[in-house]
Amino acid sequence: MALSPLLSRYDHVLLDLDGCVWVGGVCTPGAPEAIAELRRSGKTIAFLTNNARRSPEEFVRQLWALGLRASLEEVVTVGGAIQHVLAVRDKPPRVYVIGSPAIFRHVTDSGARIVNATALETEADVVVVAGHDDLHFSELRAATQAVLSGAELIGAGRDRTFPMQDGLWPGTGAIIAALEYATGSAARIVGKPDAQIFLTALDRLGPGSTLVVGDRLDSDLAGAAAAGLDGAIVLTGVTDRYQAEAAIEPAPVAIAENLHSLIVR
Repeated sequence: MALSPLLSRYDHVLLDLDGCVWVGGVCTPGAPEAIAELRRSGKTIAFLTNNARRSPEEFVRQLWALGLRASLEEVVTVGGAIQHVLAVRDKPPRVYVIGSPAIFRHVTDSGARIVNATALETEADVVVVAGHDDLHFSELRAATQAVLSGAELIGAGRDRTFPMQDGLWPGTGAIIAALEYATGSAARIVGKPDAQIFLTALDRLGPGSTLVVGDRLDSDLAGAAAAGLDGAIVLTGVTDRYQAEAAIEPAPVAIAENLHSLIVR
């Protein structure tokens, strides 16, 4: 087993998780061997995800459970990007949160005050939205009222769906679309395809040429382009070959059936 000529050109590889490394918690074919070959070849790696359901520590545990060696420093999540955006404000904001416990923790760690289940819900300065499995209409109602009263709307991404073993599930983008339609406001997106999450990863990895590998044209490939990076598409997630081959501005530098066939020759 040896590294493909394409991967030999790069120092760093940024890997999407859902639809690229795994689908529904099951590794895509040959992914552990491919990632091990990257490490044997001296490539540095970061795992990037718009999945806001878990903390970085939980992602590290899942990677190890699947036989994929990973450190906390190598995992860059959209929750961390949200925490950064809130932390750099002049004054800690009042925040209404739609999201998993991991997102609540990131917001708390930013120094912001969470106003969920208080009399200040509709007086929030910011509404943070990230997809989670227990979404309730009452969350959409409170977020709508807060945004209509002047709160800024911040979203973890615009992914319409994400791949699971039983098919596609609604993503954060579906929730964002509902709130934008209800309020007439446009959300600020801090996950992919925004460049910030990629730049955060590059800051950890240092100088060198970088390839982004993902399964989505609208977030992985577009986000790579926004950060000035090359992007490759694997067909184990939401993008099929026809869509990948038709992509222009940006176009992928490579299209592969899966991560293993992209990385290993």
